[in-house]
Amino acid sequence: MAEQPVEAQQRDAPPEVPLYPPYGVPYYLPPQPRSRVVIKADLLPAISVLSLVSLVGVPLAWLWAQLAPGQLKQITVRGPIPLTAESYHRFDSIAVFVLLGLGAGLVVGVTVWFMRERRGPVTMIAAVLGSLGAAYLATLMTGMFTGWIYDVPSQTNVGEQVTVAPTLESVWVILAQPLATALAYGVLAAWNGMDDLGRRLG
Repeated sequence: MAEQPVEAQQRDAPPEVPLYPPYGVPYYLPPQPRSRVVIKADLLPAISVLSLVSLVGVPLAWLWAQLAPGQLKQITVRGPIPLTAESYHRFDSIAVFVLLGLGAGLVVGVTVWFMRERRGPVTMIAAVLGSLGAAYLATLMTGMFTGWIYDVPSQTNVGEQVTVAPTLESVWVILAQPLATALAYGVLAAWNGMDDLGRRLG
C-alpha cells in the first residue's frame, strides 16, 4: 500500500490544541457546580440530634451536684448567715457549671461533626439548640440531685452550723454549652476547607 504524501498527512491530521490560548484571547474555565445546603434530607436526622443532645443535661446536672461546693452557714436570730469566705462558693457553683457546659459543648460539637453524611448548617443548628436545651434541663434538675445529696434539718437552733446545698444564681450559665458546641463545629468546618464539608466521602 502506497504511503500518502506528507502534505496529505498534514491535511488529514487533527488540528493541534494549544496548551495556552493565543495572546489577547480570553481563556474561560467551565463553571464548577456549587454545593447546595441540604435541608429536606437532613431535617429528620437533625431532629434526632437535637433530642439526643438535650439529654446530656441529665448527667451534666448530676456532675454539677457532685462537684459544686455547699455553703456552711450559721443559724442566727436573723436567719442563716454564711461563715467567713463561704459566700465565695456562690461563684464557685457558677464556675463549675460553666466549665462543665464548655466541656460538654466541645464533646457534642466534635461528636456531631463525625456524622460525615449529615454535615452542614442544619445539623449544626440542631446541635446548638440541643446544647441549649441540655443546659436549661440541667438547671432544672440540679435542685433534685442536690436534694438527694444534702440533708435539710427539720429543726435548727441558734448557733448551729448547717451546710446549704449549692444553687445557680444566674440564668446566663446556659449559654456556655451552646457557644462551645458552635465553636467546635465551626472550627472543624473551617479547617475542613471542602465545599461540601466532605459529605461525598461518607
